[in-house]
Amino acid sequence: MTVTSQRKRVVITGLGTVSPLGELADLTRNVFAGVSGIKRLDVPFIDQLDCKIAAQSLFDPAEHFTKHKYSMLDRVSQLALHTSLEAIKHADLNITDALKPRMGVYLGTGMGGAQSLEDGYIRLYRDGANRIKPFTVLMSMYNAAASAIALDCQVTGPNQTFSTACSSSAIAIGEAARLIRHGYADVMLAGGSEAFLTYGSIKAWEALRTLAEEDPDDLSASCKPFSANRTGLVLADGAAMLVLESYEHAVARGAKIYAEIAGYGTANDSNHITQPSVTGQAATMRAALNDANLPPCEIQYINAHGTGTQLNDLTETNAVKKVFGDYAYRLSMSSTKSMHGHLMGAAGALEAIITTLSLNTNTLPPTINLKQADLECDLDYVPNVSRKLPDLQYAMSNSFSFGGTGASLILKKTN
Repeated sequence: MTVTSQRKRVVITGLGTVSPLGELADLTRNVFAGVSGIKRLDVPFIDQLDCKIAAQSLFDPAEHFTKHKYSMLDRVSQLALHTSLEAIKHADLNITDALKPRMGVYLGTGMGGAQSLEDGYIRLYRDGANRIKPFTVLMSMYNAAASAIALDCQVTGPNQTFSTACSSSAIAIGEAARLIRHGYADVMLAGGSEAFLTYGSIKAWEALRTLAEEDPDDLSASCKPFSANRTGLVLADGAAMLVLESYEHAVARGAKIYAEIAGYGTANDSNHITQPSVTGQAATMRAALNDANLPPCEIQYINAHGTGTQLNDLTETNAVKKVFGDYAYRLSMSSTKSMHGHLMGAAGALEAIITTLSLNTNTLPPTINLKQADLECDLDYVPNVSRKLPDLQYAMSNSFSFGGTGASLILKKTN
């Protein structure tokens, strides 16, 4: 293993996603058109739920894998594997025998194989069975998705799973970039997957009382980040994976480069298990700026964590003001969760992909459903319609979480 003290540049060369706004081509179109992926939940237990909306990703494993293969994988792993293969295809990456030991997988998830675990409990406690599927442990363990990717691709480099709630996949991307920077890998698959729209999980979220109320006029408009009438977050599932490479490796093989990871910062606020702090979020953003060796005024756009809860949106707004000062009123900031909902452990990776798309199209995605201004949330949230920004060079993507661990990624245009 070659390790270097010289910091290498890390670039993004492949993108793959299954999201409530579609896979990559559909996502690109829908996120800038302000399309909502929030709908009435399509689940057999809908009548037992108080919250009947979510942003579900459409994915049929039978269209992509053999029955034998997908039956051995929880949905979280199916999504992760498919998006990884799509990212590899998008990167036009040939995984040679020489590359395999220099390539790894870093993946974030908040709930792991939730469906497999719940299915086992249903068999035991509701149906009265005295045994469950023999592969339940292997399908539900948190590292199952990353392991499935490594096995399928036969890569033997670093393989780790990160679980820091909503910041999981942003941290996976940042830590994968660090590996490449310091010579521990040449290529990494990094991102996240989440498939937790199960009966038990949704009831648990209902009990937490953070879910959005249905909009009485249009349920697809139920997520309203930064709006005065916001009522909470909307659950979502899906996956997003990125191919990261050292700049030298990408150039040597003639790869198309979509963006550079210029900075990464993470911090824990140690404030409260569910209540974010301005100080902690500000520390996260400052750490990313310091890592990128950039002054705040170089950032032109922030893809906000922006969940749509009263406390989170105000805290993030005030944290941005703390870091950026008066310049906060001159930069643009939006929450794409208004369209795709909150993918929890996969949210940061999906938003990093959207931020990459912004850099490549010089377009800022909107915060839809922002019709009633909150006087305390008084920054430019790109309300309701996308916006062109021809000179867009640097963008930040924020992910914060229950437990207090935050992550900020700074992406740079390279073309």
